[in-house]
This record gives sequence, structure tokens and C-alpha cells, in this order.
Amino acid sequence: MDSLLPKFAPLLAAATASDITSDPTLSGRLVLETAGPIQVSYAPFDHLNPAARIVLVGLTPGRQQAVNALVEASRQLKPGAPIEVADKAAKETASFSGLMRSNLVDILDHVGVAKWLGITSCSDLFVRAASLVHYTSALRYPVFVSGQNYSGSPALKSTPILAGMVTRYLAEEARSLPGAVWVPLGPAATSAVQMLVDRKALDGRRVLDGLPHPSGANGERIAYFLGRKEKAALSTKTNAGLLDVARTEILRRMGNMA
Repeated sequence: MDSLLPKFAPLLAAATASDITSDPTLSGRLVLETAGPIQVSYAPFDHLNPAARIVLVGLTPGRQQAVNALVEASRQLKPGAPIEVADKAAKETASFSGLMRSNLVDILDHVGVAKWLGITSCSDLFVRAASLVHYTSALRYPVFVSGQNYSGSPALKSTPILAGMVTRYLAEEARSLPGAVWVPLGPAATSAVQMLVDRKALDGRRVLDGLPHPSGANGERIAYFLGRKEKAALSTKTNAGLLDVARTEILRRMGNMA
């Protein structure tokens, strides 16, 4: 899979951590394209794990993730690390962490992903079983709308600059990992993955959509999905029926997985 890091390596090697932290676009020199209020900026999220059996798909790297990845790439490049090493190290700084990681592990374990992978728990994906997972985003590079992190509006599928990123970058990853199971996290990421299914770039039978997003703000839906909260105790914000249908379908797909 092609990486854009060679193009930007000299610029990153010369930048300081302070330069990057204050402006992750480096005064616009990392901007890849714009359309109205939408700006796509480069950060080193190119690395692909060719041995991955599961792909976790977020929406897009946020500003802080971009800063972390850029600073790490810069740190690697300054003493002359190979592009491949810098690319991999930068990507690894942006893995799920904190409560989101804990929730994600619980959800994946609950639907049988750990058993399918042959590991004790999906927590191993972040340590000794890291070779089994590929982390990516529906929109590979950071997207900002009027200077703020993109959070799903405007709609990805109906916005040419965003839909183009899916068909250009995410489709490339799908072609590179045809046997992996894909797990989109959240409605916008699911929409992007469905675009690939519709275009026959990805086998829909290998997509586990409908999982509750592992964000800490989504605690009630996660608790119900995991069987830790009774339906009668749910607030009106949680649609138990949708979660029941999603759980049943995901378990069916996992049962049919080779």
C-alpha cells in the first residue's frame, strides 16, 4: 500500500514538536485537499498490517491523534530512521486507549471475536497478538470542518471529497485484506464500509456492523449489549430492539466465519 510519508518526510524531520502541536497542518503545508469548510490534512496513518485478521474502523483521526502521530514520525525521522519504521511507529501511537479500549475489548469478546482469533481476550490485540489487528479509519487522514474535528456532518456518502477518500484509500486497504473481518465503529464508519460492500470491494459477510460504539459516553448501550443492564432499566435514549437485532446478526455471522 502506497504511503505519503516519503513526500512529507523532509518537512516532518525539520519540524519541532512545538511546531506540530501548535498547528498539525504546519501552516497548511500538510494539507492534501479542501472543499469549502472541509480540509483534509496529512498525518502518518498509512501503515497497513498485511497479516491482520481483524480490521477496526474508526471515523477519522482527530486533531490530538494527528499531533501524536506526526510528533512520533518526526522523532523517528530526525535521526534517520527508515520511512517504514517511522510510518509504523507513528500509526501505533494512535491505537485505541483508555476506557474506549476497555469497552471495545469487552464488546469483541462478547460476540466471540477472541475465540475466533484463537486468543484468550481481545485485550491481547494491543500487546502480544498485535500482529492480528489492523487499525484504520473510514477517512484515513484527519478531516476538519471549519477547523474542528469531523464528527459525521456533512454526511460522508453525499460529500464528494469524503466519499472520494473512502473509494481511494479505504478500498485500497480492503483489497489488501480480503480475508479479514471488518468492524466499523459508529454510524459514519459503518456507512463507509457499506460503500465498499456495495461496490463489491468487500464481502459483507465479513463485516460486523451494528456494535455499539465503544466511547465512554455510550455506556448504557454498551451495558445492555453486554447483558449488564436489563431492558426495563434503560432510558428512552437507548433502542433495545436495534441492539438485540444487531447482536443476533453478529453472532450469526461469527458462527459462520471461516
